[in-house]
Amino acid sequence: MGRLAVGALRTVLAVVFTGTVLVQVLMAWVLISGSDPEDGSIPLTAFRVITIVGLLTAEVALVCVWQLVGMVRRGTVFSHAAFRYVDGVIGSIVAAALVWFAVTAVNAPGQREDPGVTVIMAGIGVAILGVALIVLVLRMLLAQAVARDVEATRMQAELDEVI
Repeated sequence: MGRLAVGALRTVLAVVFTGTVLVQVLMAWVLISGSDPEDGSIPLTAFRVITIVGLLTAEVALVCVWQLVGMVRRGTVFSHAAFRYVDGVIGSIVAAALVWFAVTAVNAPGQREDPGVTVIMAGIGVAILGVALIVLVLRMLLAQAVARDVEATRMQAELDEVI
């Protein structure tokens, strides 16, 4: 992975991370200060808390991707240490799906006349879980690559002994 690509990706990750933290701080401030303009028609407090938790899941994924990019740059991504970060990405995607299901549940009572919106939102949650499954498959590919790398290193060591 080239320097330019790593730099560009890390810049994007840093900007998105900073943005999510700022939104979380502002939402927490509104909740703590009591200046929440909720009039009772929409459960804004619940949506704000869910949003804060949802942004936290995104931040975990961003940090894990940051670490994986560093490992790619150093050439150490095909090691057992990478699994911790890939598992973090998978966990954050599953948590994001659960957060989305919470949004769907909070929103559902307002959709009694048109339950199709709730069904569509639930379908989006299932699609988010599908992304987690795709990353899980990629994790399995990483496991195979690490196993082959370990085997290749062992065979190279044996070959060096013979020579």
